[in-house]
Order: sequence, then C-alpha cells, then structure tokens
Amino acid sequence: MDRSFRHSLEDRRRRRSIDPLVALHYQLSSTRKEGALDTVVVADDEGVVVAGAGSWAACEELAAFAPLIARGEPLLEGGGVSVRSVGGDRVLLCTRAAQSTEELSAVREAAITRAVVGVSRILQAA
Repeated sequence: MDRSFRHSLEDRRRRRSIDPLVALHYQLSSTRKEGALDTVVVADDEGVVVAGAGSWAACEELAAFAPLIARGEPLLEGGGVSVRSVGGDRVLLCTRAAQSTEELSAVREAAITRAVVGVSRILQAA
C-alpha cells in the first residue's frame, strides 16, 4: 500500500467524533482541503450555518445565499459556487472555490460527492 495513502487513512481515522457538530467540522475540513476549496458549509433551508470550514464570514455569506442559489438564482459573483441538497431540501452543502481549473474539477467533484454522503451519514446518526 502506498505510504502517503496509508498515512491519509490513519489521519482520517484519528479525526472522528461522536459529537455530530465536531464530526461535521472534520468532514467539512477534510473536503475543503481535498477539493482545494475556500469555503465549505452545511446550512439549513433558511440560510443559517450549521457547520463550516473556512473563514466564518465566508461561511455565513455562503449559507445565507444557499437557499436562493439552490432555487436557481445566481447571486454570487465569480462562479465556483456549488449547492447540493443533503437528504432532502432542508439541509444544503455549499462550497466555493476561488479558482476553477479543469484539472481540479474532477477532484473537487469527487470531494463534494463524498462530503454529501458523509454529511448525510453524520446527520442521520445524530
């Protein structure tokens, strides 16, 4: 097994928590790093931050706009914004990347998809 891969598995296993908010933070931080994202936030359907990774102001801004963006209203400048529903329309996973490049898009998409699954699992267990 590749040494760096084994190390990443070991690191991931050490960063677990039975506290749902801490677990969400770990999930979002990992997604942010893996996907080269500036901001990753879980928001409710009212635009309130549940958990986030990145600057707090950016998390609040992204969460506030997330319900509108999910309805198809392009409100944030610069692109690189993604909003996904997590287990229905009540919880949203929102991400923002400063730069969007072809080589990062597949990696970013995979990270976001894993985050949707992880956030859903964490919330169901809570």
